[in-house]
Amino acid sequence: MEGGDPEQRMTTLHERIVHMVRQLRIPLLEMSLVVSKYTRILLSAIEEQAERDGETVPEVLSTPHEISLPEKQESELRFEVEKLLDAVDEERMDILDTLIRTTINDEMISHVDALMVMRSWEKDVRERLSLASTPGQLFSPLDISEEH
Repeated sequence: MEGGDPEQRMTTLHERIVHMVRQLRIPLLEMSLVVSKYTRILLSAIEEQAERDGETVPEVLSTPHEISLPEKQESELRFEVEKLLDAVDEERMDILDTLIRTTINDEMISHVDALMVMRSWEKDVRERLSLASTPGQLFSPLDISEEH
């Protein structure tokens, strides 16, 4: 795809993620962990390159997109992180991880473009996490609308 449209490459990455999330019925928590991993990796690579070039990373890349948080209820639920992490399906997460990595490499998507796709997913996941009130909601398969 050398010389191809960067926007088309970003769309390809997004569409492959949507397909895999639907096919594997990936829960919110697992999607959150994979998106977080890629956001950190890509941002780190961009920051290192910017430092070498004496540049700064634009805020649109360096910070998560703003989300609308629901009004907090009187009693905030606390989840035991260790118990939640023990319940994730590592194999399913590895499959999604591999799909993202190979798509970025095969389609030759720049770090900046890949991070923009991840920031979009991060925003969606963070909004959904902010609405979760029970551990079960974290493990429900991510519902992705047709227009996503």
